[in-house]
Amino acid sequence: MGALALVSAVGLAVDDRILVGAPIWAKPFKFSVSFVAYAISLAWMLSLLPRGRRTGWWAGTVVAVASAVEMVLITLQVVRGTQSHFNQATPFDNAVFQIMGGTVVVLWLGALVIALLLLRARILDRATARVVRLSSLIALAGAAVGFLMVRPTPEQLASDDPPIVGAHSVGVPDGGPSMPVTGWATTGGDLRVAHFFGMHALQLLPLVLLALTVLAAHSPRLTRFARLADERVRLRLALTASAVYAAVFVLLTWQALRGQALLAPDGATLAGAGAIALLGAAATAFSFRRTSPGGPSPSPTPPSPAPPTTPTEEFSA
Repeated sequence: MGALALVSAVGLAVDDRILVGAPIWAKPFKFSVSFVAYAISLAWMLSLLPRGRRTGWWAGTVVAVASAVEMVLITLQVVRGTQSHFNQATPFDNAVFQIMGGTVVVLWLGALVIALLLLRARILDRATARVVRLSSLIALAGAAVGFLMVRPTPEQLASDDPPIVGAHSVGVPDGGPSMPVTGWATTGGDLRVAHFFGMHALQLLPLVLLALTVLAAHSPRLTRFARLADERVRLRLALTASAVYAAVFVLLTWQALRGQALLAPDGATLAGAGAIALLGAAATAFSFRRTSPGGPSPSPTPPSPAPPTTPTEEFSA
């Protein structure tokens, strides 16, 4: 995928063809970069498995092979100068898309096996265990958003034999006004927003945990972060971050399905975002609360110095 990202970058520089409103090499470039991050995250998660490593190895291999087949087909269609996704214009194009659909299902099932293995794995650090499991489940949900894209639009249903069946956008045709770099629609809903956000929970949530761990290690110098030295505080913050992430993912999916552009939210979307922000802030504040005195100490504390002994006590000892 790294090599394909370089090839696609060259293609972006030297090939000026436009396909569905975007440079023709933009899709393989974005997909290959995304697969690099996805594969590295899965490899790290598989390394955490104390048991089931062989099953995890096979599941990871299935994901890698399915991803490679997907990218070969996308690149093939780019070379041919035609659309890869949703294309049924010719029997060959239809066959390519059907194979791509099969590889996506296989990839998703491989990721599901890895998620199930992680749910059963015993990981010593509770915060890491929760983040790994929840991020893998959110990523599965994000990948599943792709299945919503293959539904025919009302315009396609009204046609007898449409060359394209399915779309990334909702309420507007693909290839219209879009955001730079991402290509997400700016005049209607776009399922790629939730798809992207959900799948990359695999990277973003572990990065949040990494940041908490780094701050905890430096807490003696940063007094306001001293509470992060308590593993239970980090666990609560990790759960809060995962819950907020999942809620935002649901909100983005709902927004897209209503045909609403990411940067043009209506009152209902803003209310949902506000509720998530308020609940997330409250949960974060709650996460920093002090544990009860009877609870276990978060970290070993140095023993208090013994009271001075009198000569008689020393002799008795």
